[in-house]
Amino acid sequence: MTYTIAVRALCEFTAREGDLDLRFTPAPTAQEGIAGHALVAGNRTGPYETEVALNGRYGALRVRGRADGFDPVARRVEEVKTYRGEFTSIPDNHRALHWAQARIYAHLLCEDRELDAIEVSLVYFEISSQKETSLVEKRTAAELAAHFDLHCARFLEWAQREQAHRAARNAALETMPFPRATFRPGQRELAVAVYRTAQHAGHLLAQAPTGIGKTLGTLFPALKACPGEHLDKLFYLAAKSSGRALALDAIDQLRDGFADALPTDDSHDTRPVLMLRTLELVARDKACEYPDNACHGESCPLARGFYDRLPAAREAAVAHARLDRATMREVALAHDVCPYYLSQEMARWADIVVGDYNYYFDTSALLYALTLEHVWRVGVLVDEAHNLVDRARAMYTASLDERALKAARQAAPVRLRKSFDSLKRQWNAVVRDQTTTYLVHDAVPVKLLNALQNLTTRITDHLAESAFSKNDALLAFYFDALHFGSLAQAFGSHSLFDVTLDAIPDAEASPDTADPQRDARTPNPHASICVRNVIPAHFLAPRYVSAHMTVMFSGTLSPFHFYRDTLGLPDDTRTIDVPGPFRAEQLSVNVVSDVSTRWRDRERSLEPIVDVIAAQYARRPGNYLGFLSSFDYLKRVTALLRARHPALPVWEQTQGMDEARRTAFLERFQAGGQGIGFAVLGGAFSEGIDLPGERLIGAFIATLGLPQLNAVNEAVRRRMHERFGNGYDYTYLYPGLQKVVQAAGRVIRTECDVGSVHLIDDRYRRDDVQALLPSWWRIGSIRAHS
Repeated sequence: MTYTIAVRALCEFTAREGDLDLRFTPAPTAQEGIAGHALVAGNRTGPYETEVALNGRYGALRVRGRADGFDPVARRVEEVKTYRGEFTSIPDNHRALHWAQARIYAHLLCEDRELDAIEVSLVYFEISSQKETSLVEKRTAAELAAHFDLHCARFLEWAQREQAHRAARNAALETMPFPRATFRPGQRELAVAVYRTAQHAGHLLAQAPTGIGKTLGTLFPALKACPGEHLDKLFYLAAKSSGRALALDAIDQLRDGFADALPTDDSHDTRPVLMLRTLELVARDKACEYPDNACHGESCPLARGFYDRLPAAREAAVAHARLDRATMREVALAHDVCPYYLSQEMARWADIVVGDYNYYFDTSALLYALTLEHVWRVGVLVDEAHNLVDRARAMYTASLDERALKAARQAAPVRLRKSFDSLKRQWNAVVRDQTTTYLVHDAVPVKLLNALQNLTTRITDHLAESAFSKNDALLAFYFDALHFGSLAQAFGSHSLFDVTLDAIPDAEASPDTADPQRDARTPNPHASICVRNVIPAHFLAPRYVSAHMTVMFSGTLSPFHFYRDTLGLPDDTRTIDVPGPFRAEQLSVNVVSDVSTRWRDRERSLEPIVDVIAAQYARRPGNYLGFLSSFDYLKRVTALLRARHPALPVWEQTQGMDEARRTAFLERFQAGGQGIGFAVLGGAFSEGIDLPGERLIGAFIATLGLPQLNAVNEAVRRRMHERFGNGYDYTYLYPGLQKVVQAAGRVIRTECDVGSVHLIDDRYRRDDVQALLPSWWRIGSIRAHS
C-alpha cells in the first residue's frame, strides 16, 4: 500500500527543529502571498515555468508537490517565500525548513527532467518593499537524492506504522458491535440515517429528542462507515465542554463493547482492542501551563526546544487511545513540551477529533485548514447544532470602537498618526449626520475601508520592524482592524454594516475625539462600527463542500428550513425527525392562558406567575426550574415569591456565575429535595444539563423566549425578510421557541420520568406557536386567576 504525503507536510515532520516561537511577526495575507509569488514570476524571462507538479517515490512512500518556479535554461528551481520586515529577522529554523523543501523539489525535478545537477534557490520576497533576496546553491542529483532519501527514511517508519494502524482500525470498525444489547427507541432510525448519509456523501439535519442517545447514535454509524467510504477522520464538534465529555464517554463505550464482544487471547490473557485514536482539543487558555509567559523559548520552558523534543512526545502520544485533556497534559509534561501545541500536532494523527465548533467553522479553523492541506475525507458531526447559528454569526462579525481607535493612536509612534487621522476623518464622515443611536448603512463606505486598509498596512510595516508590548493597545486595535477589514471585503447581503452611538459627557471629549460639526453643548458620542453577520450560510457553505458528510443533530431543529437556510446547507440536505421514547402521559403540559409576559405587562404578570408556581408546588412538592426572560424579571418574581411564600426554598442564577457557582446551583437539585431554582431562559441552565428522576420534576417558563425588540434585531428582521420572506419568524419566533423547547426538555430525561411544564403566556395558545412544540406533548390550558 502506498502512503502519499505532500512535500510541505514531509518537511514539517522531518525538518523542524529548535524552539516553538509564536511571537507575533506580521506576515503577508494569503492574497498578498499569492500576489508576491506572481510578482516574482513576472520578473522572470524566457521559458520560466510556475507551479510545476512533481511526484517521487521512496519505497512505499509517494511524495507529491508543486515547485514554485523552474528555469529550464538556467536549470534553477525556485522556492518562493513572502515575508514582511527585515530579512535578518527570519529565524534560522524557518530557513532550515525552507531549504529542506527546496532541495526536495530540486530532487524531484532532477528525476523528472533527468538532470545531473541543478541550482536550488530560496527567493525571499518582502511584500512592502517588493525586494527579492535570493539564496542560491548548486547541487548534484546524487546529493539531492541522498537528501530526499534521508527525509523519506525518517518519515517512512512512521508512515508504515500509520498505515498499519489505519488497516487495523478499519478491520476493527467493520466488526465493531453496538455496545448495548439493543438500540433505544429512535436510536436505530437515527443511526440508519447517519450511515446512509455517509454512503451518499451527503448532509443530514437530524432532530432527535433527549433520551435516545444521540451521541452514540451518530458516532457508531459514522465510524462503521469509515472503512467503506475511506474516511480519514471524524470531527465531533460540540458547543460546550459537556458535549465533548459525552462524546469521549461514548467512544469509551464503543471500546468496551468491542473488547467484551470478542474472545480474549487465553495465552496472554489480553482483551481485544479497538484501534481508534481519539483526540480532545481544548482552548489554549485551558491547556496553557504558563499563562503569564509568552509562547517562545526565551519566555516559556515548554516552548524552548519544542521541535527537538516533539518526535519523542509524538511517539508517546500515539500509544494512547484516548488523548483527552488530562492525557495530553501528562504526555506533554513528561517530555517538556507544550500540551496545547502537542495537541495541535496530534490532530494530524487522530482518527476522531473532539472539539468546539470553531475548530472547523471559524475563519482560521485548524481542522478545516488541515482538511484542505492534506485533502482528507472527513465526516463532520455537529452536536446541539441549533447553537451554531448564533456561534457562527459571532465568528463572522467584527466591530471597531472609537475608544479603542483613540487608545491605539495614542500608543502609536508619530509616523503612524497621519494614517490614524485619515481613518478618523472617514470615521467622522460616516457618523457626522447620524441623528439616531443606531443606523444601518447599505454598504461599508469605500473611503472608510481604504483608510482602514492603509492604516493596517502601515501598522504591519511598523510591527515588522519594532518591538511591542504584549498588551499594547496598538496591537489589540490592529488585530480587530484586520478582522474587520477581512469581513468588510466579503460584505454582502448576508451581513449588515451598522453604526452605534453612545453619548458621553462633554467633559470627556478631547481634541482627538471632538467633531467640529456637532454642537458643543450636546453630548459628544462615541461610535462603534460593525460588520454584523446575520446569515452565516455564505461563510459555512464551503465547509460542507470540503466534508464527505455533515450531520447536524439536536433536540430542537424545527423548522428544518430555518437551519438549512441560515447555516447554508445544500438544498438536497436530508432531514429526519426521530420519534422520541416518551409518552404524553409522562409530561403534563399546561398553557397559562390569561397571563401576558410582554414588556408592557410585566408588572401585572408578577402576581399570577407567583400564584401558578406556588399552586403547582403545593400540589406536588419537589425540585422545579423556573425560567424568565431577564435577570431583572427573575429578581422581581423571586422577591415576590419569597415575600408571599417564605417557607418555599428558592435559589437563583446570578449574572457572571463562575463554574463553581454554577455547580453549586445544580447541586441543589438532589433526589428527594424540594425547592425552585430560577434561571434566565437561554442561559447556562436552559440546555445541556441532565437532572433525571426526582432531581427535577417540573419547569415554569414565563416567556416565549423571543429576542428583545430593539433596533439591531429589527435590522436583522428586515434582512431576513429580504432573503427569506419571513423575517419575523426567522428573527424572533423560531429562535425563541427553540429556547423554550430546550428548557422544557430538562424535565423528562428518561422513559421513567414523570413531570410537568407550565408555559406562562397567552401567546402559547396560538397555532403557529404550538406547531413549533414537540408533537408528543399533550397540551392543556389553565388560568392563573380562578
